[in-house]
Amino acid sequence: MNKPWDVLAELAATDSKTEKQSIIAREAKAKNEDFFQGVGLALDNMVTFGVKKVDAKVGNGKGLKADEFFKLCEDLGARRLTGDAARNAIAVLATKATEEEWNGWYRRILQKDLKAGFSESTLNKVCEKNYPDYAVAVFECQLAKDCVDEDGAVDESLLNGKKQIDVKLDGMRVITIVYPGGRVDQTSRNGKELLNFGVVKSQIAKTAKSFKVPMVLDGEIMSASFQDMMRQARRKTNVQANDSVLHLFDILPLSEFLAGKSKLKQAARSAALIAWGDKFDAVLDNVEIVGQEVVDLDTKEGQKRLLEINKKALAGKYEGVMLKDVDALYECKRSKNWLKMKPFIEESLTVVEIEKGKAGSKFENTLGAMVCEGVVDGKNVRVHVGGGYSIQLRAQLYATHTGKAQTWLKKAGGKWVTMTEQPSKGKIVGLIAEVRADALTKSEDSDTWSMRFPRFKTFRGTKAGEKL
Repeated sequence: MNKPWDVLAELAATDSKTEKQSIIAREAKAKNEDFFQGVGLALDNMVTFGVKKVDAKVGNGKGLKADEFFKLCEDLGARRLTGDAARNAIAVLATKATEEEWNGWYRRILQKDLKAGFSESTLNKVCEKNYPDYAVAVFECQLAKDCVDEDGAVDESLLNGKKQIDVKLDGMRVITIVYPGGRVDQTSRNGKELLNFGVVKSQIAKTAKSFKVPMVLDGEIMSASFQDMMRQARRKTNVQANDSVLHLFDILPLSEFLAGKSKLKQAARSAALIAWGDKFDAVLDNVEIVGQEVVDLDTKEGQKRLLEINKKALAGKYEGVMLKDVDALYECKRSKNWLKMKPFIEESLTVVEIEKGKAGSKFENTLGAMVCEGVVDGKNVRVHVGGGYSIQLRAQLYATHTGKAQTWLKKAGGKWVTMTEQPSKGKIVGLIAEVRADALTKSEDSDTWSMRFPRFKTFRGTKAGEKL
C-alpha cells in the first residue's frame, strides 16, 4: 500500500487535473483507507480542529501510527482537547513521527491545507459514483443572485411580491455554528475555519444553552475597514480583532444547513433571529442583527419604499441592498430567493437629444443614447443614457426619431430573422424619461452633474413634458 505522504507528494508534483484524478482513482481502487481518511479530514470543512498553528519538525522519530493520529483528530474535532492540552498532544505525536510523514502529511491535515493542488470537487468527481465512501461533503451556504445585468439594467421581472429588504454589508461572510454545550465554531463562506474572532465567539457562547440543537448563524463580520478585518482574519499571531462586529441576517438548525435546505420560510427565520438577538442583547456587544423591512413590490407604495431605502443605503455608503423572498427557504446554493442590488437613484429627466450609435459599434445604425437633462436636488444634471434598452426598443425609438423604418435581428428557431419597426406618432425629444443610476457624479472642471452607470427605465408619459 502506498504511503499517504508519498501519494500526496505525487499529487502535488503534477499540474494536470487528469493525472491527479488518475492517481486518486488508483488509490481508491487499492482501498488506501489511511490516505482517504486523512484527505477527508483535511477537505471536509465541517471538521475543524481549533488550532491556529502547527509547527514543522526537524529530525526523525520512530514513526507515528495512523490510528493514533486519527484519534488525536477525533479529540480535537470534538474539543475534548483544547488550548495547552491540544498543543501538548500535538507536540507529543510530532515527536514520534518521522520528518517526512509529519511535514508532508499529518501536519497538513491539522492545518486543513494539503498543498497538493486539488479540492473536494476533484476528489468527488472520481469517488462519488464508484467509491462513495471516499467522497467528501461540499460546504455551501446561501448565495444571492445579482438582479442587475452587465449593462447595469435591473431585471424588473424579479422585483415583485413581498420582499424583505436588508442593507448589503461590505464585510466578510461568516458562518457561525453554535452547539448547546457552549462550543462555537466559525468558518468563511467556503468553509475555511476562522479562529481570530474570539470576542464574538465568547459572547455567542453565552447564549448556547438557549438552543436545543446545534444552530447556524449566518452573517458578515466587519471591522474599522474591510482591509483591516481581512488582515485580522488571516493572522496566526498578534491577533487584534476586538473591534470586529458580527452582523447576523439568518438562522437555521445545523442539520438543515447540512441537508442544504431549511424547513422554515424567510419571514419565520428572521423573526426567530430577532427574538434571539433581543433576548441576549445585553451579552452581545459585538453582535448586531441586520435591520430589515418587508415591502410589497406589487404595490406603488412598496416600489416607492424600495427607492427610499435605496437612497438611504446610498447615503450610508452601504454596498447595496438585499431583497429576500419572505416565503422562500434557505438553500445552500445561489438562488433568486435572495437578490442583491446596488444602491440606485431614479430621476425623471427630459430627453433633449438623440445620439446615433458610434460607427463600428453594434449600435451604429440605431439608437446609441438619449441625452437627458433636469434638476435633481438643486443640481443641474445632463447625462447620456446608453443602457437599459432592448434591441427592439432601440429600433423603435430610432425609427420614431428619424421617421424611417428600422430593422433589427431576432433569433427564432435557431436562425436569425430580420424584424422591422415602423415610426410611431410623436417625438422622442421632449419626453420625460425615468432614468436609473448608481449615483450623481460631477467632475471638478464642470458645473453640470452627470450620473454613474445610467440606464433607461421607462417614459413618464406619451407627450412632450408629460409626467404620469
